[in-house]
Amino acid sequence: MKRIMISALMLLVAVWSVAATNEDGCRLWLRLEKSGTTATVTGVKCTAMTELQTYWQDGPVVLKRQKGMPGDAYTIKSMGEKITITAANDAGLLYGAFHLLRLQQTGQATTGLDIREQPAYDLRILNHWDNPNGTIERGFAGRSIFLNPDPERMKMYARANASIGINGTVLNNVNAKPEALTTENLQKVKMIADQLRPYSIRVYLSINFASPIKVGGLKTADPLDADVVSWWKNKVNEIYKMIPDFGGFLVKANSEGEPGPQDFGRTHADGANMLGKVLKPYKGIVMWRAFVYAPQSPDRANQACLEFMPLDGQFADNVIIQIKNGPVDFQPREPYSPLFTSLQKTPMMVEFQITQEYLGAANHLVYLAPMWKEFFSFVKPTSLKAMAGVANIGDDTNWCGHHFAQSNWYAFGRLAWNPALTSEQIAEEWLRQTFSGEERLISPVKQLMMDSHEACVSYMMPLGIHHIFAGTHHYGPEPWYSPKGLRADWTPPYYHRADSIGLGFDRTLTGSANVKQYPEELSRLYNDINTCPENLLAWFHHVPWDHRMKSGRTFWDELCHKYDDGVHEARRFLTVWDAMQPYVDRQRFDEVQRKLRIQARDAEWWRDACLLYFQTFSHRPIPQDVEHPVHNLDEMMQYVIPISMYENPPYGYTK
Repeated sequence: MKRIMISALMLLVAVWSVAATNEDGCRLWLRLEKSGTTATVTGVKCTAMTELQTYWQDGPVVLKRQKGMPGDAYTIKSMGEKITITAANDAGLLYGAFHLLRLQQTGQATTGLDIREQPAYDLRILNHWDNPNGTIERGFAGRSIFLNPDPERMKMYARANASIGINGTVLNNVNAKPEALTTENLQKVKMIADQLRPYSIRVYLSINFASPIKVGGLKTADPLDADVVSWWKNKVNEIYKMIPDFGGFLVKANSEGEPGPQDFGRTHADGANMLGKVLKPYKGIVMWRAFVYAPQSPDRANQACLEFMPLDGQFADNVIIQIKNGPVDFQPREPYSPLFTSLQKTPMMVEFQITQEYLGAANHLVYLAPMWKEFFSFVKPTSLKAMAGVANIGDDTNWCGHHFAQSNWYAFGRLAWNPALTSEQIAEEWLRQTFSGEERLISPVKQLMMDSHEACVSYMMPLGIHHIFAGTHHYGPEPWYSPKGLRADWTPPYYHRADSIGLGFDRTLTGSANVKQYPEELSRLYNDINTCPENLLAWFHHVPWDHRMKSGRTFWDELCHKYDDGVHEARRFLTVWDAMQPYVDRQRFDEVQRKLRIQARDAEWWRDACLLYFQTFSHRPIPQDVEHPVHNLDEMMQYVIPISMYENPPYGYTK
C-alpha cells in the first residue's frame, strides 16, 4: 500500500511539473531533446547525419546510398544492434532519419525494424501567399518569414518541412507582383534557397504573366510573341545561374483581374506551354492554376471545366494544372472539383488550403485532415501528380497563430507523402510529438480534433450552404451582404438564394447543370433531391423549407438543429480542453483555452445571424428543442470585425 501511495504521489508531482512549465510552440512537433553524447552515426556525410548525431538517443546508425531506388524513397532496417538507413540520395536519407526520430519521439519500438517508404508524389509543396511588403494574404500568424529571413528561423522552417516530407516552397503570393522577377528580389530568393537546400527543399516563384511589360519594358506579354519568349528565356537563364536547383513557376492567370494569355487572344495552354518550353532545359516546371471564374457566368462552379476541358491533352509534359479541391473556393465543405475527373490527358495536382481563410482564421480549432480525406474518397490519389498546400505560416512565435493550426501543416505534409494515412493516425502522431504521450490527453483531444471540422461546418454552413461570409473578410457571417454595384458572385445571396420557397443553389440538370460535369453515377445521385447526400443538399438543390429529411424533420427544422449542434460542439471542445490542464504546460494551455472561448462565442454568432436571417424567408418558428438565438437580427447585422482584428472576438465592433 505504501509503494502504491508513493507511486501515485510521484505521478502527481510529474503532472504538476508539466502544468507548471511554459512552452511557446516555437519548436512545433520537433520537441526533440538533444542527446547527451553524440550518437554513433556513420556512412554518408549529409544533413541526415547531423540530425541523428544531435537527437538520436539509441544505438549506432549507418547511412548508406544505393543506386536504383526511387527518388526520395528509403528503407530502415535493424541488423543486430545497428540500424541502417538506405536511400538513393541525400533527401531519402534525411526522410529516413526523421522517420527514425519520429519513432523515438512517439515512443514506438526502434528495434526489429524493416521499413520501406516511398512518397506518393514527387512534388510536395507549400504555396506561401506572402507579399513584398511582408504582409501575408489570408495570413493569420503575423508577417512573412521571408521578408528578412533569419537563419535560425529558416533552419527550423526547413527542418519542420523535411520532417514531414515537404520538398518545395513557393515563396510569394499567387497574386504576384511583377517585382518578384527583378534581379534584386532574385538575389533574396537565392539567399533563401541556399538556406533551405541542405534540407532538400527547392524554391519556386509565383509570377505575374505581364512581367515582360512591367519588368522588361516590352509592349506586350503575348506568349506567342518572339520578343516576349526571348525575354522569358533570358529571365529564366538569369534565375538558374543564381539558383541551379530552382523549381519553376506557379501562375495565376486571367483570374480575379490577374493578367494572362487570354488578354492577348491566346489560351491557357498557349501561356503555360511557352513557360514550360523555356523552363524545360533546366528541368523546371509550371504549375498553372485552374482557379478561374467570369463575372458573367451563371454558375461560378462551372467555369473551370468550361475553360480547361477544351484544352485537355494540349499542355506540355512539364506543365501541371493546379486545381483547388472544390469547384468554388476552399469552402468549409464542397464537393470535389469536377475538373479532377473531367481531365483525362492532362497532369493535375490538388491545391488544399492549410491556412483557415474560411474556417475561423487562427481563432478556431479545426483539424483539416478529415476534410482532405473526404476529397480523396472521391478523387484517386494516383490520378494526381502532386499536392500543394496554401501555407498558414507566419513570424508568430508559434508559427501558425493557433497551436492546433500546426497540426494542419503537419497533416498536409504527411498526406502529401502518403494519402493512405488515416486522419486519426496523423492526429495521434502530432499530439504525441507536440504535447506528450500522456494517454489521458491523447484519447480525448484526438477525438476533439476528429470532430472539429464537422462541428465547424455545422455552426457555419451546414447542409451544403456555402459562401455566406462577410463581404470585407471571410471570418464571420453576413448572408445579407449585397451592396449595389458589386458583382453578384462576390455576394452571399448569389450562393444561398433564399426565398419564401426554400434555400440553396439549383445546380441540377434543370438549373445550372453543374451536376452534368460529374461522372454519370454521381450526376444521377446529385441531381435527385432524394438521393443527394444531405451534407451537400443546398449545394446542388434549391431545397424547399418543408422538404422531409432523413431524420424525419423538415429542412428548416434540420437546419436549426445543425446550427445548434455546432454551437454545443464548440462549447464541448472547451470543456474537453479544460480537463487537460494537468497534462499541458501552462502557456499553451491558457492560449488554446482563450482561442476555444472565442470559437464558442463565434459559433453562437454564426448560428444566431444565419437562423434569424433565413427565418425572414422561411417564416417558420425555431424548434422548441433548439436553443433560441440570444441576439436580434438588427443587432447581428451591426456586428463587424475589422480585417486587422481577426484575433479578437467580434462583439463590440459596430458599423
